[in-house]
Amino acid sequence: MSASSSSSLPLHTTPNFNPSHSSKSTKIKQIQSFKPTHKLHEEKQLQSKSYFHQISSLCKQSQIKEAITLLTEMDFKNVQIGPEIYGEILQGCVYERALSTGQQIHSRILKNGWFYSKNEYIETKLVIFYAKCDLLNVANQLFDKLEKKNVFTWAAIIGLCCRMGSNEKALTGFNDMHQNGFFPDNFVIPNALKACSALQMIGFGKGVHGYALKMGYNSCVFVSSSLVDMYGKCGLLEDAKKVFDEIVDRNVVTWNSMIVSYAQNGMDEEALKVFYCMRMVDVEPTRVTVASFLSAAANVEAVDEGRQGHAIAVLSGLVFDNILGSSLINFYSKIGSIEESELVFSNMVEKDVVTWNLLISGYVQQGKIEDALDSCRLMRSENFGFDLVTLTTILSASTKVRNVELGKECHGYCIRNNLDSDVVVANSIIEMYGKCESTDKARRVFEKTIQKDLTLWNTLIAAYAESGLSGEALKLFYQMQLEGVPPNVVSWNSVILGFLRNGQVTEAENIFSEMQCMEIQPNLITWTSLISGLAQNGHGDRAIRYFKEMQIRGLQPNTVSIISLLSACINISSLEFGKAIHGYITRRQLFSSLSIVTSLVDMYAKCGNLCLARKFYDMVNYNELPVYNAMISGYSSHGQAGEAFEVFNRMQNEKIEPDEITFTGLLSACDHAGLVEKGLQVFNDMICEYRMKPSMHHYGCMVSLLSRCGNLEEALRFVLEMPIEPDAQILGSILSACKEQNKIELGEYLSQYLFKLEPDNSGNYVALSNTYAAAGRWDEVLKLRNIMKEKKLRKNPGCS
Repeated sequence: MSASSSSSLPLHTTPNFNPSHSSKSTKIKQIQSFKPTHKLHEEKQLQSKSYFHQISSLCKQSQIKEAITLLTEMDFKNVQIGPEIYGEILQGCVYERALSTGQQIHSRILKNGWFYSKNEYIETKLVIFYAKCDLLNVANQLFDKLEKKNVFTWAAIIGLCCRMGSNEKALTGFNDMHQNGFFPDNFVIPNALKACSALQMIGFGKGVHGYALKMGYNSCVFVSSSLVDMYGKCGLLEDAKKVFDEIVDRNVVTWNSMIVSYAQNGMDEEALKVFYCMRMVDVEPTRVTVASFLSAAANVEAVDEGRQGHAIAVLSGLVFDNILGSSLINFYSKIGSIEESELVFSNMVEKDVVTWNLLISGYVQQGKIEDALDSCRLMRSENFGFDLVTLTTILSASTKVRNVELGKECHGYCIRNNLDSDVVVANSIIEMYGKCESTDKARRVFEKTIQKDLTLWNTLIAAYAESGLSGEALKLFYQMQLEGVPPNVVSWNSVILGFLRNGQVTEAENIFSEMQCMEIQPNLITWTSLISGLAQNGHGDRAIRYFKEMQIRGLQPNTVSIISLLSACINISSLEFGKAIHGYITRRQLFSSLSIVTSLVDMYAKCGNLCLARKFYDMVNYNELPVYNAMISGYSSHGQAGEAFEVFNRMQNEKIEPDEITFTGLLSACDHAGLVEKGLQVFNDMICEYRMKPSMHHYGCMVSLLSRCGNLEEALRFVLEMPIEPDAQILGSILSACKEQNKIELGEYLSQYLFKLEPDNSGNYVALSNTYAAAGRWDEVLKLRNIMKEKKLRKNPGCS
């Protein structure tokens, strides 16, 4: 039934006359009486149409309230309200997402009876309305009750399923729609492709692509852009690029799809190139464009390009909302410009939790923990609650600075807000306690976590391993398998690290062999840990052997591996292999790493070739403190105090501030060269001029210097005035000096203390034995030698 016929129903009456008795005059009267009724009907129709046009216009202008006022007026004037008027108002509610108003209209429709509620046009509008308002259950109920479904209702439901994350239902709807004889159009196809990308169903996506080609929708820019996006999110960049290249009339959405596809798949340089191509054809960027470009620039540390992106956003008049502002904060944080992150943050129109988290994370990455905590307090004062990202960032900060108290506060917040059960948060808490050497607390958190996944197990094993508790780490490794969680390469690496930290080199190598027998391929971290651990435990030759094996297997060493190898060369005094590593570094062009350059200078100096160390030092362009420290330390170990101070003076001319390592090298140089006055001056300058608190190493150098030069009383005074307990090395220096000054009683007193402190150090027994020998007390010498035999202690032979 049409809308016009329905509007005339109440006025359509039958004339009351009998044709058999009618006369001509009677007929005339009847006709005259009928004309006003017909005229009234026409007037009502015109009035209804006028109201319809007014309501339609108001709805399109987002004036829903005014439209409802006219609807009420129609009711009051008894003007027939057709389905098309309700449809217009529902459409207006869709534009404004006016859920409450739309529900009121729905109630009116139901009150007016089945003629309205079962009208196909109104039913369609109701499904679309509830779908656009994201009421999935209501929209589905209305859709299921439809006697006649059409393209519009199918499109509304499929689009709603996509938005609500019900991607499987969206694709089922796409199939059902087609099977029921309705052909998905260029509005439905993009939603189906979006669902395919969310589910990573590339096969289905290719099927939709084929359908689009068959129906001729490939020329539609919206469909083509969705295809680029789908292929990009499924990792098929070549297919995405092929579709992109075939698009003749590209709009900004198409360009965005290609840029985002490259950026999300780690092809950042390609993303930057596409952005520049887009600029060349004068397509104005959107927030999404610039945000994706900034993300790519941040990942490859393209500083200039990122700043240009910022400038383009400003010149284009883009609003610094959450999307664009967050991207800029992320970019500046990653390139280390935290001040500019702060500036962007302060100029943002609105801020959300994500924005705050990015700023806090940027502070933590730069080591500005106090600023991060201040931001957390400010965030709370502005009524933003911490989410899981905020908490894991704060926990990361406490881990970074080993601040267990801060970690405990964060842990308490998690418990109070029932967030400690989240696996990610629990993992961060365990890691924090592990790094802060509170393995017992880490274990308690682990035990209370209900869902223990592989990551959680690995974090706890790593906590024990890094603390050198290799036995506990191994127990957890086996317990994990008994509870049905198979270990991965990370698990094996932690167990190996635990043994190496505890000096159990053989056990570490056994686990390494067992790992390969289980067909778990060692990764770069495995090899690096093994090489580094062996070098640190004095097994340089074995570290070099594993490095050679690693190269045979085709793995390229990283910076840590190379530094560990250079350390191994120092350990076995292998200048030849050190030169070979230098050659490898040159071939691979790894001189951009400051730590590698520093290690090379250190290796040449400690392997006895100061000329090569100085030559390499003069060649490098680094005016950085670590390189200067390495050269000072090299001269110091060779007793060339003058050259060490010459490097120090050069460093001061370059306005480079010294650190504790610098002064250790200078004091050690004075110690080896016997420069007492110079040593005292350096020690005094370190405290008074540079405001540094001396460490055990600094005190050790001074005590050794004074003891060697015969100032035993001064050395003792130095020890007594130290604010910290002396270690075995300091007491050993005084014990060695007792021989020269015939201080037998002092030597005996110190040795008794040292025997308890280092029961297996043969050097302490030898030092006391030499003191007795110098005084001619050979019986005491013989007793000490017998004790050493009983304890199976042997004098370590000296080497050059």
